[in-house]
Amino acid sequence: ETGTPLALGKPNHLLNALYNRVKNNPDLNLKIFTALTLDKPKGKSLLEKRFFEPLIERVFGDYPDLDYEQDRMAGTLPVNVEILEFYFPAGRFLHNDYAQQNYICSNYTHVARDMMDAGVNVLLQMISKGTFEGKECYSLSSNPDVTLDLIRLMQRRYSDDGIPFALAAQINQNLPFMYGDALVNRGTFDFVLVNADLEYKIFGPPKLAVDDRDYLIGLYISTLIRDGGELQVGIGAIGDALIYALLLRHRQNDVYLDLLKDFEIIEKFGPVIDKIGGTAPFEEGLFAASEMLVDGFMELYNAGIIKRKVYDNLVIQRLINEGSIDETITPRTLDLILMKKGIHEAITEEDFEYLQKFGIFRSNLTLNDGEITTPEGYKLSNNLDNLDNREQIYEHCLGDKLKNADVIHGGFFLGCQKFYDWLRNLSDEDRRLINMKSVQSINQLYGHEEIDRLHRKDARFVNTCMMMTLSGSAVSDGLENNRVISGVGGQYNFVSMAQALPDGRSILNLRSTRITGKGETSSIVWNYGHVTIPRHLRDIVVTEFGIVDLRGKTDQQIIHRLLDITDSRFQQRLADTAKENGKINSKYTIGPAFKQNRVEEISRKLRKYKDQDLFKTFPFGTDLTEEEIFIGKALKILKKKKQNPPVMVTTIL
Repeated sequence: ETGTPLALGKPNHLLNALYNRVKNNPDLNLKIFTALTLDKPKGKSLLEKRFFEPLIERVFGDYPDLDYEQDRMAGTLPVNVEILEFYFPAGRFLHNDYAQQNYICSNYTHVARDMMDAGVNVLLQMISKGTFEGKECYSLSSNPDVTLDLIRLMQRRYSDDGIPFALAAQINQNLPFMYGDALVNRGTFDFVLVNADLEYKIFGPPKLAVDDRDYLIGLYISTLIRDGGELQVGIGAIGDALIYALLLRHRQNDVYLDLLKDFEIIEKFGPVIDKIGGTAPFEEGLFAASEMLVDGFMELYNAGIIKRKVYDNLVIQRLINEGSIDETITPRTLDLILMKKGIHEAITEEDFEYLQKFGIFRSNLTLNDGEITTPEGYKLSNNLDNLDNREQIYEHCLGDKLKNADVIHGGFFLGCQKFYDWLRNLSDEDRRLINMKSVQSINQLYGHEEIDRLHRKDARFVNTCMMMTLSGSAVSDGLENNRVISGVGGQYNFVSMAQALPDGRSILNLRSTRITGKGETSSIVWNYGHVTIPRHLRDIVVTEFGIVDLRGKTDQQIIHRLLDITDSRFQQRLADTAKENGKINSKYTIGPAFKQNRVEEISRKLRKYKDQDLFKTFPFGTDLTEEEIFIGKALKILKKKKQNPPVMVTTIL
């Protein structure tokens, strides 16, 4: 029973060797428990294959596909191998019966537990090698997310029940060497594959195009992000649109405010924006804590938006949140930490290590037998109760700035090659501000609630769903026929956490319409046979037509507000259904301000800003050539039309 991380953390050569060993020996059995298996795009039709071939060579290079994935897609997995996954690339396995039958529905925070229940006793992981404080060590890099918890649980099981386990790793120096909790000592792994010839280009999907609807959704969400708060955001075009809008708000605030005026955003949604968000540039900045460290955070960091530093210490963080101290060390810093009982009046060895760890004391001091010695030869008592001695400590012992801060917490990362280059090329000082952690530390408050509440003030958890029912339930991961599109991942955790934080808010976003076999239909529906987020966790919902705050609202109010952000072609039919079922007053009519919810109107208003070279199709660049963009768009349109047979017939004719 083998566990291996999702996405980038898989050691492909090790997995292929193990898989083929078992595949070719029917006396052996192998179970692989994982998620988000990545492979190079292949294309199904001849057109798609010819489109992808040059792109694959240029973008993905020597990335080796996983053999088990090729066999699973072809339906040729051997009977002595099982592949269990808890999260799929969106839509990839919708029509793969094997994958559907072997999907495990788990909150991300429960995955390590479920892997243990499945009997996992081997872990395979890709890592990088480097040094920390002069010692050679390993970094779990992109994937400490489940690994840290899994190792701890396997060690406990071995101690309690004597069940052995093995940890094996493959070194790939193309993986950025990350600090924080991702650092592990060299003795962590039982086996380490070191072979420079097997180091390969890590998987970097090209950036997705951002359309007009996505940009409006991002613009609306950007007004809900409060300066000085915390941000979680997911991958994809809408995530990129939000990042773009935040950059516009910060760097070109006059243009940003003009946009809000042209789209009547303050006029329509001013109360909710005033209550939980803002529209001014970011002065204090944001702290980021996201299970997935997306490449958009690179843009926000470089722009000086992600800059709010947090510290893994209750006393220091409380003082910072109160505004009593900042990162500059002064005598007051030491006095307040003493007053808040962060240290003793007679500084102990533990106190001394703490003061040096966070930079309050200089790192070149020593403490022996109650005496502090400086490099200049001063010898001072450790007694802070003596005012004269304290003055000497102020003069000779204090550091300049607080140390060991974080500005980003992440569980795993995945993005474009530009993002990986950025991580690799960051200075050590900047890279140490990014703390890769266990998903248990990112996606929930349990076990570290007090410090998380301080870190996550004014938290905004931004996630995408596919559909929203008029009762306030969200459909994000599957269909009512029980076919899985992707997985729950961390969405439920973040939505629930927003309810647990007094100033936290969940922001679920969706495009107001979607293409199905029946053509274009509303994504806001009366009812649906599957939900990911139950109605009692309703909060903020955003479409390209606006913002609604559903928290604490009655059923009738929820329906009224969701109709306000529904595409106008579907509003009346939904309203009539609600009336027929007695959920809204029979005399209710949709307000005139919301009767022109049409994408064409959005595109018309955006045109003048596009003429100013804003709102480009690929706002952060792309690995695609101009020809690939053109052909890719045509293929995408063709694929959508194939879902609607009458439209496809017309297209062929």
